[in-house]
Amino acid sequence: MSDYVICIDNGGTPASLILGKVYRRLPDAEAETHDMLRVVDEDASEPDGYLYPVSIFAPIELPESARRALAVASN
Repeated sequence: MSDYVICIDNGGTPASLILGKVYRRLPDAEAETHDMLRVVDEDASEPDGYLYPVSIFAPIELPESARRALAVASN
């Protein structure tokens, strides 16, 4: 799966996820076996991210320039 996903359903948690926003997916093989993704959400207080259902995101591929910009922004 892509390193980045876009929120397509905030799951009733608008304070944590913004519809249409791109989020960085963090690797978590265990979570994926349970159809969950780990992302750093709007709270950002947890650097290891939070778990959300896969169904509320769509994987996206970004151009390299966008990947670099998001990597810098997340540090």
